[in-house]
Amino acid sequence: MQRLRNWQLLAICVLVWSTTWYAITFQLGHTAPELGVALRFGLAGAVVLAMCMARGLPLRFGARTHALLMLQGAFLYGVSYVCVYHAEQHLVSGLVAVGYSASPLVSGLGARLLFGTRLRPHFVSGGLLGLVGVALIFWPEFGRAAQRSGTALGALFTLASVLLSTVGSLTASRNNANGLPFWPALGFGMVYGALAAAALGLAQGQVFALPAALSWWLALLYLSLAGSVLTFACFLTLQQRIGPGPTGSIGVMTPLLALVVSMAFEGFRPGVLTFAGAALAVAGNVLVLGPLRRGPSIA
Repeated sequence: MQRLRNWQLLAICVLVWSTTWYAITFQLGHTAPELGVALRFGLAGAVVLAMCMARGLPLRFGARTHALLMLQGAFLYGVSYVCVYHAEQHLVSGLVAVGYSASPLVSGLGARLLFGTRLRPHFVSGGLLGLVGVALIFWPEFGRAAQRSGTALGALFTLASVLLSTVGSLTASRNNANGLPFWPALGFGMVYGALAAAALGLAQGQVFALPAALSWWLALLYLSLAGSVLTFACFLTLQQRIGPGPTGSIGVMTPLLALVVSMAFEGFRPGVLTFAGAALAVAGNVLVLGPLRRGPSIA
């Protein structure tokens, strides 16, 4: 990952994550969301840790380090994704993606609150512009969603997932600053995220029965290997270089490409608002990502 440039890391995240919203729908209705999340990140974590063992990377850490990795994993890979899966049971995947367009602002504000990172005006204005643009794209969907039951609950799950994942993202940023090794931290974090999701399901008395649907298992492999191992490795590498705020712009760009996926597989038809919103979102990302050409900081 270290050999890839910033724009390449960002492109991989956007290209893959724009399709994972749709891939998640193949797992809904077959099992509890907690099981899907637990198996997804359990498999991903096992793959990463196996890679670490093959490369001879150290995997022995003290209790304090494991506590930090547990905090990172539980929020970034565990309960936040449980909320995503629950949200997609009540809202179309595009609307959940819209919620994540707030990631740049939320991550930036969190970095400001916890780490004292100074936010420049162009970052805040770019984040707001991107949020407005993506919301405008899905405005017709908001109108249709208001007529269905469960919309408010889906919106709450989406909001919770954004806030929880931001906590995990900021914890990962701090773990890196404290010198925790990248790949072992990623692997253990995913395993802890899987355990957190499983514990949440067991606490609710859910029965974890494995489904027979082939589409569910194919989606699991894609979500685990491409949507988790590859993308989070790129995401966290990019976050190390440019900070949690600008990296959160992935949450604005991903829904734009998700529109193409919806057009191809879900019958989505763009209108005037779609193109207007896309123009605003692109303009917002230009403002947010402007500092990448000059340096790694948002301050």
